[in-house]
Amino acid sequence: QVQLVESGGGLVQPGGSLRLSCAASGSIFNINDMGWYRQAPGKERELVAAIARGGSSNYADSVKGRFTISRDNAKNTVYLQMNSLKPEDTAVYYCVADVHSAINYYRRYWGQGTQVTVSS
Repeated sequence: QVQLVESGGGLVQPGGSLRLSCAASGSIFNINDMGWYRQAPGKERELVAAIARGGSSNYADSVKGRFTISRDNAKNTVYLQMNSLKPEDTAVYYCVADVHSAINYYRRYWGQGTQVTVSS
């Protein structure tokens, strides 16, 4: 079984920074794409950023230049550095990973979500 455990959410003032982490554990053979989604109240879940195993990444237009996604393949961990945070970044952030495990060839796993609130 594969689990994704997120950390790093919280309350921050506008203009502040947070760093989210997500560690995958279990019987993992390989992880391809990893990424972060978010869902604000009353809105659909949206992709924030994604990163391939080789390091290429893409971002939602709303976060380009402010957020940076990175990963440590040796630790099966993905990070999201969020700078210049705005109230509209407030949402539950979910980690995702496309995992080849002992149970599945490749399957997308989701974390439990971590709340990010940007407010003064």
